[in-house]
Amino acid sequence: MAYEVTATRRRPGQFKDLIGQEFVVATLQKSIEAGKIAHAYLFSGPRGCGKTSSARILARALNCEKGPSAVPCGQCSACLSIARGSNMDVLEIDGASNTSVNDVRQIKDEVQFPPNSCRYKVYIIDEVHMLSTSAFNALLKTIEEPPPYVVFIFATTELHKVPATIKSRCQQFNFRLVPVELLKEALAQAAAESGITADDDALFWVAREATGSVRDAYTLFDQVSAFSDGHLTFAKIEDKLGLVGIDRINHIMSACAQRNVKEALSLLDEILQAGVSVEQCTVDLADYLRGLLLLKGGVTREALLGQSPDRYPGSVLSSWSIPCVERALSIALQLFRDIRYSVDSRYELELAVSRLAWISDYVSSAELQDAIGRAQALLKGSGGQSVQGKPAAPFVEAGLTEASIEQVQVRQASLPTQSSAEEVGRTDEESLVADPFAQLKARMNGKTLVQSDPVPEQSREPDSVSTEDLPVVQAPTVDIAELRDELVRFFEPTKNMLAVALSQTFDWEDDGQTIGLCVSKVFVHKYLEEEQKTIGDALCRYYTKGRTLAIKLVASAAHEEQEDEGIPERVDMVVKMFRGTIVGGA
Repeated sequence: MAYEVTATRRRPGQFKDLIGQEFVVATLQKSIEAGKIAHAYLFSGPRGCGKTSSARILARALNCEKGPSAVPCGQCSACLSIARGSNMDVLEIDGASNTSVNDVRQIKDEVQFPPNSCRYKVYIIDEVHMLSTSAFNALLKTIEEPPPYVVFIFATTELHKVPATIKSRCQQFNFRLVPVELLKEALAQAAAESGITADDDALFWVAREATGSVRDAYTLFDQVSAFSDGHLTFAKIEDKLGLVGIDRINHIMSACAQRNVKEALSLLDEILQAGVSVEQCTVDLADYLRGLLLLKGGVTREALLGQSPDRYPGSVLSSWSIPCVERALSIALQLFRDIRYSVDSRYELELAVSRLAWISDYVSSAELQDAIGRAQALLKGSGGQSVQGKPAAPFVEAGLTEASIEQVQVRQASLPTQSSAEEVGRTDEESLVADPFAQLKARMNGKTLVQSDPVPEQSREPDSVSTEDLPVVQAPTVDIAELRDELVRFFEPTKNMLAVALSQTFDWEDDGQTIGLCVSKVFVHKYLEEEQKTIGDALCRYYTKGRTLAIKLVASAAHEEQEDEGIPERVDMVVKMFRGTIVGGA
């Protein structure tokens, strides 16, 4: 007999032969046994998982001479002719080749005639999503109310392309991807039938590469068994298909764990010189790091890891933490995206391996946050120690010894705290003036501070100090004529826009309760109104004289600054704000 591929030879002939589709099998068998046969079925799912095979089995179950039976005999003329594809009452139509309305019209004409020799006339339309919109619309009425002897079975890999009007008229069955374990068992049976001895790791690799598709698994098995010489091993697959293999990746990762960049790059060069492509090396590296990450997370199931847990070296597992492995996997995935647009894909791969050699120095955000917390506790003099009383790890790594840490703690303990300021009898205002951080808090809370010299420490006891006994030290003052220029100089380093706005004011006057200043420009007037509180704080610093003064803005057009001829007002404003010079104009 002529050679027959494994996917065709092992095509299921009974519902029990379907792999990994227990829900579909149980539902169809129960429906046939109960006589509840729908007029339209819609099978959807990934490629190679049994949709068309299930449709043929269902057609045989409905037309079996001993049926309808959930288990067709496979011996009667109807079962044999359907299996050969020569039955005139079971029509299998390719939806990709028959997409027009005329093809659907032909089906509508044929359904008017009863079946020739079978019980049901079954229409199997594969890849039904390829039909045109007009063809779908022409088919609606037929599949909604077909003759009682007609059954439609639609199969598709892209369910989202099937109109909702078609879905609502069909019983839908979603086929799933087949687990790796079931595929491995099916491949072992196929190898035994073919007289081939296959190692478990070789069959496991074929099952993983199939990604849940039975047909893909059988097709790849036929390919690798062709050069197996009767004994299929993973070493032969690596050699013939140009795979990296976990053993060679283990050597590279062990060198990276030891920070030996030279050895890691040398091993990588040997792999590339053997003919392995950069893309394949990147894919195998990402797959290896994924398994390593799962293993670090406590996952030991071989089907999920892709390899036996014993094949991962302990030196890599102990050297890299989970954040480091996550970072390494991220580098490998980004590498696969970058090599398509790189000057040389090999350069990208070598750079990634070099980075993996220093991945143990990677600090995650959680570790950084923990180190900052320990540093804060150490500076406060209350932490930074481990349970055994030794310095915390982040500070030991930073080069701080126990003696230096103790010196920092002693120095921190000797610094005066806020409670010590209260103990020497300072008032709230004096404590705020002495503490710059307290000044900042007070300003944020809306308080106005009087800048004064620090109050000298008193030698008497804290209980005997009274705030009334402390001398009041006046802040430095300036004349009203110089006040504007002083404030402009004060705000220039920090709030340049406010300094420019103040420089455009004039006629400053002090009537004893308020300080009035004239403004001639509307937008300057509005801006200064928003900054009155800031200006008031600065006045208390330079012009207090022991009084609390308010700001009064007077809009006036009597005094306009002379502007350069031909320079617009806003341009002049920007020039002054940024301290620029106009070098030319249009």
